[in-house]
Amino acid sequence: MSTPESTILNNALPPKAARTFCPPASRRFVMFSAILASSMGFIDGSVVSLAMPAIRADLGASLIDAQWISNGYMLFLSALVLLGGAAGDVFGVRNIFAGGIAVFMVTSLLCAISTDADMLIVMRALQGMGAAFMVPGSLAIIAKSFPAETRGKAIGQWAAFSSLTMALGPFLGGMVLSFGDPWMWRLIFAINVPIGVLALLMIFVKVPADRPSETRRLDIPGAVLATVGLGVIAWGLTSFGLPAEGQLVAPIIWVVIGIALFAAFILWESHTRSPMVKLELFRSRAFSGANLYTLILFFAFSAVLFFLPMTLVSAWGTKEWQVSLLFIPLSLFIALLSGSAGRLADRRGPRLPLTLGAAIVTVSYTGLALTMPLMQIWTVTLPLLLLNGLGMAILVSPLSAAVMLATPDEDTGLASGVNNAVARAAGLMAVAALGAVAGLVFAKVLGDGAPGIEFGAFSPTPLTPAIEALRLEATNRAFQAIAGISAAMCALAGIIAWVTQPAWREKRSDLPS
Repeated sequence: MSTPESTILNNALPPKAARTFCPPASRRFVMFSAILASSMGFIDGSVVSLAMPAIRADLGASLIDAQWISNGYMLFLSALVLLGGAAGDVFGVRNIFAGGIAVFMVTSLLCAISTDADMLIVMRALQGMGAAFMVPGSLAIIAKSFPAETRGKAIGQWAAFSSLTMALGPFLGGMVLSFGDPWMWRLIFAINVPIGVLALLMIFVKVPADRPSETRRLDIPGAVLATVGLGVIAWGLTSFGLPAEGQLVAPIIWVVIGIALFAAFILWESHTRSPMVKLELFRSRAFSGANLYTLILFFAFSAVLFFLPMTLVSAWGTKEWQVSLLFIPLSLFIALLSGSAGRLADRRGPRLPLTLGAAIVTVSYTGLALTMPLMQIWTVTLPLLLLNGLGMAILVSPLSAAVMLATPDEDTGLASGVNNAVARAAGLMAVAALGAVAGLVFAKVLGDGAPGIEFGAFSPTPLTPAIEALRLEATNRAFQAIAGISAAMCALAGIIAWVTQPAWREKRSDLPS
């Protein structure tokens, strides 16, 4: 599962003075196509972790393969999403949005017909490239198509349908996975083809092309450096889970090389005329603090949402549709409570809701770490995930507000896009690093009793009761390590929010920047 898609609202919007290119009769088609495109991203992102045990069993994929089936997608989405947003300004929002949908749709079909794990990893990476242009385009085309007086209502309608999709997508996917044949995980990718075709038909037949709003160069070298740097760091973190004989070089060397490449990216951004990231924004303590908070908290959130379904399905024997029910409250809480949390941030500043939200999520993950051996999904795990949903609902909207408050008006679009990219990069690093932790803990508990068995996978052959009990214990212990680390990181995020974010007793007209 991916991070809450409410963060897509953080993508860059066109300037307030931008002219509306879309006639009134075509605007409903803009809305429908944007909702369909968002649905593809939401359903795909939320169901992949749920389907991972089935994917691994069908393709014979290892734990490292599973990590990169997720990370190939997240790498290109997180590294290129800012480039995707800027491309709409250069080449026209409609063209870039449609191009992103087309790439996403074709690569989804190729994911569905993948013959092995390597092919699926490559197709997921290409799918992430399409998503990097489709995701910001879905909001940008709405914002550019509707006039200022109705734009807020249109974005609200888009967000409401997005929340509904985020809630129903995993359940429908879980039903298919639970009651279908083993190969039916492929349908979670194949369904994107008819959805994408319908969206493209509406865009090209009913929506006119818009004129680019800016003439500037795209930061291609910056995008390459960011992608390669993040990718090498993620591979280095993943490599810690490999046996020594499977490591080409020491994992720390990969991490150091990746950090050096990312440092080169920062150096490039500080000198290029058209930077993908405006580094001056980070001079603000509040802005830097909000993004550090995002990195740490969404690292923890992404890890739990990726590895928990794998644990429940592969070890506890829970059906995928039942696991999907555990995460519906997350979407509902965010949809129902984000407005109230945003108003709290307006009245009291972002410090209190960000700290409180992180504290509640800390309690949730601590509870998961302590109670996994009980294996009580409805009486223990579900209430703890309700806490997780409550905490995330309290912090998501104030986090957006914190980024906006710390940014000059002319840079809010870029700043919020940066925050969105940071959240996605956090998910990339979480799956890489804590996947290695899970593999190491699992192997240590299991010992030499059952060679060939990995964390998060169905056993390829029947096991004796003693070995099966040991596999279950090893899986629970591995996830306990993930949840414990995630809880500690959420607590750290809460401290960062308290130290870096502003607060006031009542709403003020001179909000701090």
